[in-house]
Formats: sequence, structure tokens, C-alpha cells
Amino acid sequence: MNTFNTFRINIEEYYTGHKRKLPWRKDKPVAYEVWLSEIIMQQTRVAQGTPYYEKILAAFPNVETLASAPEDELLALWTGLGYYNRARNLQKGARQIVQEH
Repeated sequence: MNTFNTFRINIEEYYTGHKRKLPWRKDKPVAYEVWLSEIIMQQTRVAQGTPYYEKILAAFPNVETLASAPEDELLALWTGLGYYNRARNLQKGARQIVQEH
């Protein structure tokens, strides 16, 4: 076995034994939920961002509901996270996904 494969196996074994349980980490990940978590967690600690993830996901459970939501409703849920352009760009992305797919 080469060095790269050994390293990869070691990393995977470590992750399996030490990974944190997070609401967007599932056996069968949902792309929208992972995307939402990635945007929220930019420049945000997981402990701070997770409650926001949960309340935003509860309000907008899929890309269609996020795309059609009033911006001020999303921004109200985002209050406290800062960097409001993340929320605006998230919604712009959702609208583009809905429009194109």
C-alpha cells in the first residue's frame, strides 16, 4: 500500500471515531441542507451557527421555499449571524436553482 492510501485510511478511521454529530451530516446527505450549512458556517463557529441552521431550515425546508420567501423574513432569521450578504446571496442562488431546474 502506498503512502497516500495509508494516509487516507488513517484520516478516514480518525474521522469515523471522532466526528461531531451535526444535523446536516447524514448517511444520505441532502444537498440543500449541506449547502445551507456551508453558507451559515462561513466565518461562524459551529456552536453559534447550528441553532441558526435549525431555525432557517425549519422556516425554509427546501430550496423552493427559500427562493420564494420574502427577503426580510430570511434576514430576520439571520439576525445575529452578521454578514447579511451571505443570506442575500444564498437566496439569489436558491432563486437561480429554482429558475434553471
